[in-house]
Amino acid sequence: MTPVPPAAADEEDGGAIGLSVIVPAYNEEDRLAPTLKAVRAHLDAGPDPVAWELIVVDDGSTDATAAVAEAAAAEEPRVRLLRTPANRGKGHAVRTGVLASRGRRVLITDADLATPIEELALLEHRMDDGATAAVGSRALPGSRIAVRQHALRETMGRIGARLIRAAAVPGIRDTQCGFKLFDGDKVRTAFSRSRLDGWSYDFEILRYFHRQDWAVAEVPVRWAHQPGSKVRPLAYPRVLADLVRVRWLARSRTDGPARIAIPALFLLLSLLLYAGLWSDPAGRYLIDSDQDQQQWEWFFAVTADNVAHLRNPLFSALQNFPLGVNLMANTAMLGLSIPLAPLTLAFGPQFTWAVVLTGGLTATACAWYWLLARRFTRSRWAAALGGGFCAFAPPMISHGNAHPNFVVLFMMPLIIDRLLRLCGGRRTVRDGVVLGLFLAYQVFLGEEALLLAATGLLLFALGYAAASPHVAAAVARPLLRGLGIAALVSLPLVIVPLAWQFDGPQSYSSVLHGQAGNHPMALLEFATRSLAGDGSVAASLSFNRTEENAFFGWPLIAVTVALVVHLKARPAVRALGFTALAAAVLSLGQNIPLPGTDRTLPGPWRLLADAPLFESVIEARMAMVCVPAVGILLALACDRLAERRERSERESSRRVIGCAALAAALLPLLPTPYRTVERDPAPAFFADGTWREHVRDGHSLVPVPVPGPKETAALGWQIDAGLGFSFPGGYFNGPYGPDRIGIYGPAWRATSELLHKVQETGRVPDVGEPQRRAFQEDLAFWRADALVLPDQRQHSAELRTAVTRLTGEEPRWIGGTWVWDVRVDR
Repeated sequence: MTPVPPAAADEEDGGAIGLSVIVPAYNEEDRLAPTLKAVRAHLDAGPDPVAWELIVVDDGSTDATAAVAEAAAAEEPRVRLLRTPANRGKGHAVRTGVLASRGRRVLITDADLATPIEELALLEHRMDDGATAAVGSRALPGSRIAVRQHALRETMGRIGARLIRAAAVPGIRDTQCGFKLFDGDKVRTAFSRSRLDGWSYDFEILRYFHRQDWAVAEVPVRWAHQPGSKVRPLAYPRVLADLVRVRWLARSRTDGPARIAIPALFLLLSLLLYAGLWSDPAGRYLIDSDQDQQQWEWFFAVTADNVAHLRNPLFSALQNFPLGVNLMANTAMLGLSIPLAPLTLAFGPQFTWAVVLTGGLTATACAWYWLLARRFTRSRWAAALGGGFCAFAPPMISHGNAHPNFVVLFMMPLIIDRLLRLCGGRRTVRDGVVLGLFLAYQVFLGEEALLLAATGLLLFALGYAAASPHVAAAVARPLLRGLGIAALVSLPLVIVPLAWQFDGPQSYSSVLHGQAGNHPMALLEFATRSLAGDGSVAASLSFNRTEENAFFGWPLIAVTVALVVHLKARPAVRALGFTALAAAVLSLGQNIPLPGTDRTLPGPWRLLADAPLFESVIEARMAMVCVPAVGILLALACDRLAERRERSERESSRRVIGCAALAAALLPLLPTPYRTVERDPAPAFFADGTWREHVRDGHSLVPVPVPGPKETAALGWQIDAGLGFSFPGGYFNGPYGPDRIGIYGPAWRATSELLHKVQETGRVPDVGEPQRRAFQEDLAFWRADALVLPDQRQHSAELRTAVTRLTGEEPRWIGGTWVWDVRVDR
């Protein structure tokens, strides 16, 4: 008989049933009737009885077992009979009943009620405290055995229990007691993947819970041996054989080709998106990255150089000479740039840039896929859909132009998984330590991403506490304890780098970026790089193409709302819906524009705008918190559709509608390849090493105009020159003024400001004695040995005229650049 998939997949059925009781029965005509009567009486007798169902699975009985169950079902509609055509074993019978159940919790009990039904309250208390399963035990202190088994049977049972505990289910002393209470969704997932049909099904299921890190509580109960046991001495060798089989299956199970195919598909998609970049990493440039690609290549190059020369990786004076750049206070991603230093040194920072972007999207998709398959879905392809969305959603693709710190997010699913483990309360110390290590590493990958993730998790916790306060209260204590341990572990690892970041050389207090919320219409439109996107529409609703943080499209918004309404019986779904909604509203900023008017409404971001850390966050990026929330909802929906495919034909129309809705929501969002252009080669003055004749160690070379956030070519020239010289200015975050407010680029000096005005306007200002005096002061501050002007610069003729007037000398044409030697002792 094919197992019946869980009817609890439909919230309209499963949401109302609090408890399913599964009674496997084989030739139990004498004991079944009083058992069913006792169970029914107990479930109806409590002060606050829950809605329940009682499922009897007749495992091919040859006596009147089925007739007894049918009589009970005729008397009480909540009793159901399921029959198998032949005796397949207790495991098969229990699997059949569990997969047909609809309760939020599932109790499995033997037909002889060796453990009285009144012991259910003990198991429920442990479930209320946060366990996902509570199993009756005859081996713990406090267990009460009224009638013992034969001594030989007890001895063989103890030996078997020790072997099971050592080989399959560590921590559980009695796996074979037939009185177990489970979380309904989790036990249905476990049985859908089980293989054993005999007496050994218990430890296969408990092993699955153990591997998933779902908390299992062992509870001492009353138990009495009942005459007529179906377990014969010859069953014990078979149990041991099944134990070996469980171990083998755990190692050999591959879930079909999905285990390899899904990560391969993620990698293939990433390679297709960055195909233009991979065609020539050293010669191609992501056109929509503006100046950021050049900045990131410099970060990779200078970090590798620091590592190679055993210098401080948190600082560099190659830009903004002589003040330097606080790399920890910039997005240098030391968690990747340091480990990838050998790759950078061998193949160049341009190659590392391509690897980080491509690998970042792939690794992020794989990590979310792993988490969803482990924690949320039965279908690996459903998990793949959700994981793919989490990595390739429009906001992620937008940041994939230029911001790897928002692309390389593979640690986030690992952090969430560890938080869920802490909620189980099984290994609080170990999980807290691991979480602390994960958090410390994420600090070196991206602190803003971690702050946004923490905000999203806090929103989810608030939503879940409102949706299921009893569960939230039960998990609060182990979770808070684990977070405390994580803080104790992570703080010593990050305290010195963070102190350098916030109080070291060239540190700053915050970053000035002005109000930067999303336009409400951006949530409904499509991004530039989406299949249905219109670049002009997206540009009118965003700051630039690297900050298209919303753009989910109205079909996906509609489907998401429908999913939350349809699956609202699940507290996690309600919490996910709240998280997505709250994050979307926060992303609208301090002043929310009313579409079609020139009016605005005060936004809730005002509550966070001046808070520590949040003051530096671009609030539009809060919409990125919506991505995993929506991705999980999509995975749950796809998993539901996969379950319906296995069910009766009456579900086919719903499945067709569901698939069509998902396709309509997701197809317009498919990402298109990133555009690249050929980058300008470095002038020969830098590429062939001519620069060495014009600048000394401890001095600088001054590009004209002085590099800034909009003029970053000098970073590439410096890389091509092997990072052999320093220059003033650059593209980085640094302090400005006495309050050390963070700004993009250097604090301008008189000369750098003059030259930038020439480049912007094409007009050469009057140069008199005050300008020349300021120029000499700036040269002394920069310790400048030479000024260089490549001829391909905009308004290069006007710039050459201005510098010639400032120096009082004509330049020399050397290696494709105009050069002014200004060192004092030349």
